[in-house]
Amino acid sequence: MEEPQRRIRALHTESTITIYQAYAPEIGMPAVRQGRFPAGWKRDRMTWIKPSFLWMMYRCGWGTKAGQETVLAVEISREGFEWALRHACLSSYVRGIHPDRAAWQRQLRRAPARVQWDPERDLHLQPLPYRSLQLGLSDEAVRRYADEWTISIRDVTPLAHEIHALVSGGDLDSAARLLPQERPYPLGDGLPAHLRG
Repeated sequence: MEEPQRRIRALHTESTITIYQAYAPEIGMPAVRQGRFPAGWKRDRMTWIKPSFLWMMYRCGWGTKAGQETVLAVEISREGFEWALRHACLSSYVRGIHPDRAAWQRQLRRAPARVQWDPERDLHLQPLPYRSLQLGLSDEAVRRYADEWTISIRDVTPLAHEIHALVSGGDLDSAARLLPQERPYPLGDGLPAHLRG
């Protein structure tokens, strides 16, 4: 069956979804130890969460880019994730979804979350023909994410390095077996129309 152009694929349970972020060790390691984001984590700026492990690997270079050396798997409540989707706006103007560019800009200024669809990645971090969700959180959404939605924070940097080493060595089968088992995320009535961009 052909993969839809836009679909949320994620590691999830009945009550949680796992998303990924990467930080410098001075933020990432205290977050892992405390199970919460530390005081140095900035709540007053947008934070982008990614349900796709391989998209995160593309973004952080397998945990090698400066300031992104610690890769975190953050388990959050599905209730919170879905709240963010309901209150999100597409990060770019799409004719047919927004009445006009000015209306989209007004919506974007008010929305505490933004949705961006970027090409999903394969094990070589090359783009695939379908897209993966990035969800930007700001204002109320950032506070809820840090204080209400976060259930656990794990350091998956060693996993990232292990998979990368297998890919570099040409052992794609072993690398694929280590990937988080991301499945289509069940949204009752499908992806909300205002996020299909």
